[in-house]
Amino acid sequence: MRRSLLARFLLARLGWAIPVILAILIVNFLIIHIVPGDPIQALIGDFPAPPGYADQIRHEFGLDQPVLTQLGLYLLNLAKGQLGFSFANRQPVLGLILQRAQFTLILMLPALALAASLGIVMALAAAPRAGSLYDSGLTALSLVGFSLPIFWLGQLLVIMFAIKLHLLPAQGMFSLRTRLTGWPYVLDVLWHLILPMFAVTIYYVAIVARVARASVLDALSQDFVLTAKAKGLSRRRVLWRHVLPNALIPVVTVIGYNFGYSLTGAILVETVFAWPGLGNLFITSIGNRDYPVLQGIFLLTAIAVVIANVATDLVYASLDPRVRSTGLRHA
Repeated sequence: MRRSLLARFLLARLGWAIPVILAILIVNFLIIHIVPGDPIQALIGDFPAPPGYADQIRHEFGLDQPVLTQLGLYLLNLAKGQLGFSFANRQPVLGLILQRAQFTLILMLPALALAASLGIVMALAAAPRAGSLYDSGLTALSLVGFSLPIFWLGQLLVIMFAIKLHLLPAQGMFSLRTRLTGWPYVLDVLWHLILPMFAVTIYYVAIVARVARASVLDALSQDFVLTAKAKGLSRRRVLWRHVLPNALIPVVTVIGYNFGYSLTGAILVETVFAWPGLGNLFITSIGNRDYPVLQGIFLLTAIAVVIANVATDLVYASLDPRVRSTGLRHA
């Protein structure tokens, strides 16, 4: 029965997800093409091209067609699994985005998982001591982490640990002076990962900790906590077995939101640390007016956000049966 309800709940959410993705795709396509600028001029640059060369390239990429015609062709190619051809990189968009996406995921997923874990632990440590010096210290620490601009924090980390102390590499994903393979290559990537991952973790752990602390405080005031304490359960058991499951829904919302935007959420971090992910590709594509790449990144981001929201709803439904019944009634 429970599996049947979850399956119906999932189908209802997916039914809403498809038109949402399509609407986002169309809006992004129109915005990109309406914004002033010529991708062919950005591609050619100051090179003295022969007469008619720009028109030839524009016709080759279909940019001489009306915007609505381009939209129809794009949707038709998208239905065939084709995201187009990159103007600047001279390669299929799908392969380019998938290659860069894996680098972004290597950076973002460990950082967000660590931030979620640390944020929950900090909340469980601070909320039972609300008003104490310990709680105030953790709250102030999380506030500082949330207030620091992530690009500025990244630059401070580079100056301190790379330039001053010479402990960690400043930029890049791997060493360029030597060609490494196997485990030495993996260790080299992890070595370059430390600073950008730390910058992302500091920012997101503050968000999770603040939301989790408020949710845990609310759960601690409920009657079931008093009942559990009256039965003689230890504080640790009350927190982990009774308080945490009932305080997770707002926390799951924040975690799902962060994971949904993880593909492009590292734009500033990737720029500071020259990490070759989607964020770096996004900035480069804006400068080059590379329409197909921008559309592909927007599409991938929309899908990631929708999938994260659907996954978050499923976690809701697993944690609270009332969400399943309410979601099915409104679907």
